[in-house]
Amino acid sequence: MRKEPGFLYSDTAAPVFLAAIIACVMAASPFAGNAAFAQMQDDIAILETDLGTIVIEFFPDDAPNHVSNFLGLAESGFYDGTLFHRIIPGFMIQGGDPNTIDGDPSTWGTGGPQDTVNAEFNNIEHDRGIVSMARSQDPNSAGSQFFIVHQDSNFLDGQYTAFGRIITESSFETLDKIAGVPTGFQDRPVDAEQVRIHSIRVAERSEASDVLELLPPERTTAQIQAPPAPSEQNFTSADLGVSFIAPPGWLIQEPGRTNPDAPAVVAVGQRYPDGSIPQVYMYVSDADGKTLEEIVNARVAEIRSLVSEDDFATLTQEPTAVAEFPAHQLEVIETITIDNNTTPVKLTEILVYGDGGYYYRLAYAHTPANFDDALPHFQRMLETFKVTGPPVAQLPSTTSAPTTEDPSQESDVQNTDDPVEDAQQQQEQQLTGAMSSDTGDGGGSCLIATAAFGSELAPQIQTLRELRDNTIIPTQSGAAFMSGFNTVYYSFSPHVADMQREHPVFREAVKLFITPMISSLSIMNVAEINSESDVVLLGSAVILFNVGLYVVAPTVALFVAVRIRAKRQKNYCTY
Repeated sequence: MRKEPGFLYSDTAAPVFLAAIIACVMAASPFAGNAAFAQMQDDIAILETDLGTIVIEFFPDDAPNHVSNFLGLAESGFYDGTLFHRIIPGFMIQGGDPNTIDGDPSTWGTGGPQDTVNAEFNNIEHDRGIVSMARSQDPNSAGSQFFIVHQDSNFLDGQYTAFGRIITESSFETLDKIAGVPTGFQDRPVDAEQVRIHSIRVAERSEASDVLELLPPERTTAQIQAPPAPSEQNFTSADLGVSFIAPPGWLIQEPGRTNPDAPAVVAVGQRYPDGSIPQVYMYVSDADGKTLEEIVNARVAEIRSLVSEDDFATLTQEPTAVAEFPAHQLEVIETITIDNNTTPVKLTEILVYGDGGYYYRLAYAHTPANFDDALPHFQRMLETFKVTGPPVAQLPSTTSAPTTEDPSQESDVQNTDDPVEDAQQQQEQQLTGAMSSDTGDGGGSCLIATAAFGSELAPQIQTLRELRDNTIIPTQSGAAFMSGFNTVYYSFSPHVADMQREHPVFREAVKLFITPMISSLSIMNVAEINSESDVVLLGSAVILFNVGLYVVAPTVALFVAVRIRAKRQKNYCTY
């Protein structure tokens, strides 16, 4: 029988006796905490696949809600027919998405139940065999997707909720078999049927055979921080001359006016279980001498030209006021078609006629089923919307129309052949707070964000974006540097980002290449920056460090390698 590292086996009486001694010592130890075995319950889960069976025991003392959620879903048959849709040997296997039963592979990894479970981060280490819960960037977003650790992955400790582990010899054999199946794009199994979960059955522990005598799970000594409670965000833009309060957890960005039809501000909420995402867009335009009535009439005519007669019949409009400015509200439901599926999108727009010859268009889009749920967030933005001054940047005028894009593009349910890739590009842009002008063909965006998308680097990228927006850009030197940097960076970045999306191996190589740079930039986030001179000094040090890392060090290494090779050739010729 093959032995897993770190486990006690009952091949002979001696190991059993040793296990009993260790259990007693652990029980007397202040670290026994775990009393992993004191908390064990009789219920186990038996997962059946064509490649074998996996038996899971649970840790209800550490993650009671996650255990209850998993057992409830298993008993209801929720998991029956799902796949292990993401397989990374040496890391983990992930499953439990209902979209994998019969959904398009492009949707795998985005599904789940209506209800989510709040984080129950604990100090159990993510060692081989641990069962933990997948989630989005929101710590409190666990649903049904779970993963089983194939090899120790302790960088996950304290960031994901470990709630169980596999406990039989055959379970580890099955884990290895699943981890070893051929995979393709986005780590999906090439032959999905061989990793389909036929059922997950809740049973009593006595039903399991070949159960291993396991030590308590290893626990990290690091202090586990509870996820911070989300709070409202104060958004202020001196360039646009506006401010408002955004919802907790939403991603806010100023894409930059690289395109007159692009929004000035984008706010994106959390993904819903059905895959939809609430979104708010704000446009700032030059009224060009037109009245509010003329602007409204032009917008209504534009909507009529973009939607069907049936959809246009849903248009409603009424006068209103925002921030004591005269305004007008438009609301319409548009029916769009994606992959032969007809999907409605509900859109509401507020046209605000401000002072100084400028007007503001604030649009909220979501699916009709979820529209009212996130509507209070949009209303809160309107209630707190303020015009703080004239916009600095050059703005489009009404003569070129506020937008010529299909209103359906203002929804997460976008009219594209590859909605997942489109959503990926959108989230990449949110990570960096910048859009490339090279978006006409649906490609482009930022090479750093593309490499970080869906990986452990994504939170660091978002943190650096906030550092840039809140600390660096407000200074004169910081704004000047970022302006020059963006000019150079976005001259090649979109093309590299497209290559990353087309070649996953290249994407991983880029991620590996940029990781040292991201780590060095993070220094600025922990340093005290109280003045413009601090920004210049610390920023210069970081730049010099990266020049040394990416230019000087490789050059020296190449020079040394050439010298060594030349010396070897000389010695060879001598003989």
